[in-house]
Amino acid sequence: MFLSVKEMEQRKVRFDETFEAGQIEFAGEDLEQRSPLHAVGSAEMLPHTGGEVRIQGRYTVEMGAECDRCLAPARFPLDAGFDLFYRPMSFIAKDEEVEIDEGEAEIGFYEGGGLELEDILREQVLLALPMQRVCSADCKGICPACGQNRNETACECTVDSADDRWGALRKLSSQ
Repeated sequence: MFLSVKEMEQRKVRFDETFEAGQIEFAGEDLEQRSPLHAVGSAEMLPHTGGEVRIQGRYTVEMGAECDRCLAPARFPLDAGFDLFYRPMSFIAKDEEVEIDEGEAEIGFYEGGGLELEDILREQVLLALPMQRVCSADCKGICPACGQNRNETACECTVDSADDRWGALRKLSSQ
């Protein structure tokens, strides 16, 4: 859905959209959209700002990925709100460096006649996902010796964790 600046100049634009799995591409990520992404909200042009846009709403979706520890499928149900501000690209100084304050660091920029809702939602979903994607907080991971999933099978492997970089010094002290 395209959020048109011209339309926002006239009135507040409301959206209630559902995106089926595959409609929004999460390229470069090992992610799978497991449920429809439903987003509800509004977009409006803020008065007396020279084109600043405010987009606020809420989305729900369930994402899936491989667990970072055991490689089993992991589920990530997301239900989050967003309140975003965008300025036209013309606000950026092109020839000089400009110091920005903390509030300005939270503002995005748009080019042309508006913004794509899909792009906004992709960014919000990626930001909402945890940095370490694990199937559960107590995931035991994969055994480094035999490769079995420790959550499914207890293995009898022992892992020698000796650091051999100090081996030459140990030999000197025993002489």
